[in-house]
Amino acid sequence: MIGDVPIADITREHAQTYFDWWNQQLSPDDPDEKPKKPKTAARHFSDIRKLYAEYFRYMGEEDRQNPFRNMNFKGKSRTVIPAFPDTWVREKILVRGALDGLTEELHLVTFMLIETGCRPSEIINLRPEDIVLKAKVPHIAIRARDDRETKTETSIREIPLVGVALEAARRAPDGFPRYVDKSNSFSAAMSAAFRRRELFPTADHVIYSFRHSFEKRMQEANIDYALRCLLMGHKHDRPKYGDGGSLSYRRDELMKIAHPVPRDLFADFDAVHVA
Repeated sequence: MIGDVPIADITREHAQTYFDWWNQQLSPDDPDEKPKKPKTAARHFSDIRKLYAEYFRYMGEEDRQNPFRNMNFKGKSRTVIPAFPDTWVREKILVRGALDGLTEELHLVTFMLIETGCRPSEIINLRPEDIVLKAKVPHIAIRARDDRETKTETSIREIPLVGVALEAARRAPDGFPRYVDKSNSFSAAMSAAFRRRELFPTADHVIYSFRHSFEKRMQEANIDYALRCLLMGHKHDRPKYGDGGSLSYRRDELMKIAHPVPRDLFADFDAVHVA
């Protein structure tokens, strides 16, 4: 919007121009252009405001007036992401040929998302040592790492592999190297692929809807609230007793909600590797 400007030369006028541009994105003149959400604008503007403040705090100029101060986007936008209906997943997605044309990794990541409830970034950044297939209970481990922060402390967890997630993990024991540290590329590719194939039930559904579906299925199956929070990586307010149960217990609970694995779902995938 502004071009390359030394941070010390950024003025209030620059900030106002940037603010006005974001306002334009919320209400574009072109009726065919999809408007941005206020929360998106607020996040971007907040990021640049914080960057400016933190830089000059580091430089010892804590009192320097921030040109991005007191500019906010107060409009409300829908924040509820709908879940995929179970019947839709079974009849539209977990069927042979539904994902034809996608790379192997996108195929397998989709199946991992369906039965783990993980954030997409958690799946695509799994390392070989995080995919534990030879244990008594095969599982994935979302761990703290030196090169990457987890979203929250409660995000650190172990999730048993069941159903299509287990079958997918067996075919991707080394993880998904094509998309490591490429969350944006992954999301763009998956979203475009699902839209082209009409695999979203509504215009409001997104890839993240798999996570909401997982949580909803657990809730409807009356899985213990604390276990639901643990598997989702959510914080909960109850006193913590124990470690959330053994992996065997977690697996048995998840089997209550696992989608059936169609016998021929992986046939085309496996045929390529056999050939």
